[in-house]
Amino acid sequence: MAESELYKKGAAKSRQLMGDAAVEAAGKGVYSDPVMQKFLDVAIENVFGNLWTRPGLDDKTRALICVISDTCTGREPELALHLRMAWRRGWTEGALTEVRLDLSGYIGVRIIRGSMLLASRVFKEYRAETGKG
Repeated sequence: MAESELYKKGAAKSRQLMGDAAVEAAGKGVYSDPVMQKFLDVAIENVFGNLWTRPGLDDKTRALICVISDTCTGREPELALHLRMAWRRGWTEGALTEVRLDLSGYIGVRIIRGSMLLASRVFKEYRAETGKG
């Protein structure tokens, strides 16, 4: 894919949001596959280059929207990624937990239980990687 200005802007934004190490790891992992690379190209340009760089919401708010959306739709792989992103944007483990607990009254306890199990693992890994906690 030719790198448009929107793509370049999106690539810079994704690195800012996720960190160089996470972007590099994903590039060597799931996105090393040619089919997934095509998906990533579209996501970088359209999601990160277009949506994440729009005015009106800060990155911290957008990260929380992703966590809520992933939780509500049961998207565990994306939730793991977005929990890390939200933590990097300044949300605390406690706040991210409370947001998902609050959702239990609206989307159901079973979905929240799954998200809590996943978050528990993600938070533990993130604390070990960063020394934050």
